[in-house]
Amino acid sequence: MEKNLNSNDAIEKLQNLVKDTGTCMFFTNTQTGINNARPMAVIETDANGNLWFFTNKLSAKVKDIEKDQNVHLVFTNPSKDSYLDLRGRASIEHDAKSIEDKWNPIVKAWFPEGKNDPNICLIKVKTDEAHYWDRDSTKMMEMLKLATSVITGKQLSEGLHGDLLV
Repeated sequence: MEKNLNSNDAIEKLQNLVKDTGTCMFFTNTQTGINNARPMAVIETDANGNLWFFTNKLSAKVKDIEKDQNVHLVFTNPSKDSYLDLRGRASIEHDAKSIEDKWNPIVKAWFPEGKNDPNICLIKVKTDEAHYWDRDSTKMMEMLKLATSVITGKQLSEGLHGDLLV
């Protein structure tokens, strides 16, 4: 069943899907036209639907973003059968206050010098478009629905899916 969500409902759904997954495949565009992908952990999904990540300002992804701000994020949570495909525009943020506000002790694993590491920065992704798929039942129920569909010949429901208009 298709269910598009707007404004606050879309942001709440986005926040929940991201929180449940935590990590995404983060795609950037390169000069050669080939996409670079890497797993990245989301630090925060803010009240405006922006996603925040810590990174090293010397990384290839920062160079990619400086050349082309368009990014593609893919979240998968097979255990909950939920998925999120998000496209947006990334910016590199060096603001010390934002770094302080979003700091998490786990980030120290990548930045041993802490919040004052000279190479630490944030990536902010402003959501341009997002589409979600979300099953509303357990795996066992989905298997039962699948078996019922095969026996009865009725098409299996796709679950909920739709656009998130943030």
